[in-house]
Amino acid sequence: MLHINDITFRIGDRLLFDEATVAVPAGHKVGLVGRNGAGKSTLLRMILKEIGPESGEISIRQTASVGHVGQEAPGGPQSLLETVLASNSELTALQTEAETAADPHRIAEIHTRLADIGAHSAESRAATILAGLGFDVAAQARPCSSYSGGWRMRVALACVLFNEPDLLLLDEPTNYLDLEGVMWLENFLRSYPYTVVIVSHDRDLLNKAVTHIVHLENGKLNSYTGGYDRFEDMRREQMERQMALKSKQEAERRHIEAFVDRFRYKASKAKQAQSRIKALERMKPIATMVDAHTVPFNFPKPEPLSSPLIVLEEASVGYEEGKPVLNKLDIRLDMDDRIALLGANGNGKSTFAKLLSDKLKPMEGKLRKPRKLEIGYFAQHQLDELVPKASPYDHLAKLMPDAIEAKVRARLGSFGFGIDKADRPVESLSGGEKARLMFAIATFKKPQLLIMDEPTNHLDVDSREALIHAINEYDGAVLLISHDRHLVNACADRLWLVENGDVKRFEGDLNDYRRHLLALRAGERAEKRGPRVNDNRKAARQMAADERKRLAPFKRAVETAEKTIEKLELQKSLLEAKLADPTLYEDPLPATAKRVTAMQVELGDVKASLDAAEADWVTAEEAYADAQAAAAE
Repeated sequence: MLHINDITFRIGDRLLFDEATVAVPAGHKVGLVGRNGAGKSTLLRMILKEIGPESGEISIRQTASVGHVGQEAPGGPQSLLETVLASNSELTALQTEAETAADPHRIAEIHTRLADIGAHSAESRAATILAGLGFDVAAQARPCSSYSGGWRMRVALACVLFNEPDLLLLDEPTNYLDLEGVMWLENFLRSYPYTVVIVSHDRDLLNKAVTHIVHLENGKLNSYTGGYDRFEDMRREQMERQMALKSKQEAERRHIEAFVDRFRYKASKAKQAQSRIKALERMKPIATMVDAHTVPFNFPKPEPLSSPLIVLEEASVGYEEGKPVLNKLDIRLDMDDRIALLGANGNGKSTFAKLLSDKLKPMEGKLRKPRKLEIGYFAQHQLDELVPKASPYDHLAKLMPDAIEAKVRARLGSFGFGIDKADRPVESLSGGEKARLMFAIATFKKPQLLIMDEPTNHLDVDSREALIHAINEYDGAVLLISHDRHLVNACADRLWLVENGDVKRFEGDLNDYRRHLLALRAGERAEKRGPRVNDNRKAARQMAADERKRLAPFKRAVETAEKTIEKLELQKSLLEAKLADPTLYEDPLPATAKRVTAMQVELGDVKASLDAAEADWVTAEEAYADAQAAAAE
């Protein structure tokens, strides 16, 4: 489908691609990964023929259609549904011609072609895609121009997905989606029948929606089978092998050099010494694979405060001249809370964050908090509030008017702004660098509560891991709004659901939330179908019973795996407790050594069985979730 052969490309004096080669067969779903600034988006532009390589070539199967989300989002008076339908130029042209054609043979050809491209189901497919991306029936009927840029980008994505191109190119599509939209997109891409190349830093998406990873590093493109976790494991093993080979080569080189130094001038060994000199010249050094250094995030330690940090009592909040978005909230936030907000865009997650951060005042009720409470607030829209011509140093110096220059630069250095970047204008920084600057500003006053609204949008995978580490090391409370499930799973202890004007605790994890969404969508579809005339209650009960029967084996597999894990974890803890018991070592050495060895062997077997059981549980859980998803479709 796609062949990239020996391409070289530079931006200024920086070499992005150095005779890079990779092939993407038809039907493969490829995740293109690499550091921010490595050249991933540039490669997509080359595939689209917007720019060309200095040397080498990029070829796509001649008959293949290519689809991508353009930079300009649609925004006309047409409804969202009409916009998506109109994006298929062939469908629109054929339908228009069918209304005016007079030749019976041509009319027959048109209707045959309309049937081939699924015209009868076009409206249903378009509506399904829009619904998956967060637009309900009422929203689909509104004009495109009535939506903000971020929402219109979702419509642009819907247009591309609706057209089902042979080669689908996506550049960070999750940046303008919420968690619900990301989950839907993941399922859509998994079942997409054609070829996909997706640039993304979303680890979960790259684990579940792609079949291969292409890693762009040091100007080269290297392909790996599997998702992102498998790529990381394979690359780590490759690095270890390279290091071992390099060590072996260096040892051999030292041995040969020692022989040459010793016998170079001895007549009887001169021939052998010359032979070894030539061997040294032929010995090509093995390049060492080294992970590029990721600058950590360093959040300052806050002054501890007694809990609760914030208490809401019957609080309602909204915007001027409008009804409340959230009503009658009774919520408490403590110093050790790590909370992630769930809920579709538009339900009020950002409104709730603004209420807690004093950017919105309660319309009714009370918000109580300590006088000394400092709140750090990070939101993507704040990136636009940075002064383009000012440098990171200028921004931080404004917050530290009495500090000497060295102290300001030290603070900047802790967020990755060395001498080379601290004095550059903000407009020249990458999205990830601007995000780092915003983190430095948001945490400047050592807040006890850190609120982060989509903090990972401009961060690559390694920087996201650094952010996870910083959040987990941070001593204050954290409130997260993020579509990055890996971040939520790694950092949040509790989930709160923002829905129907309320904020309440969600009992369960993200897998449970995924099932909750599937159940909601199944209910909405059932509601659209309406009641059946003949004994619909009995039919509904029978359908539910049949569904439970179909899902029962998957559920039993999950429950069996969970029980096995519980049993093995108990065995493991008992063995570890016995090995830690000082009385075990009071008997004579031979007897003690024999018992300890036997117990250690048993513990090793239990750990191996536990690893296998956990793998079985993951497989069973995924199969159960897929079965539920299939039922909801």
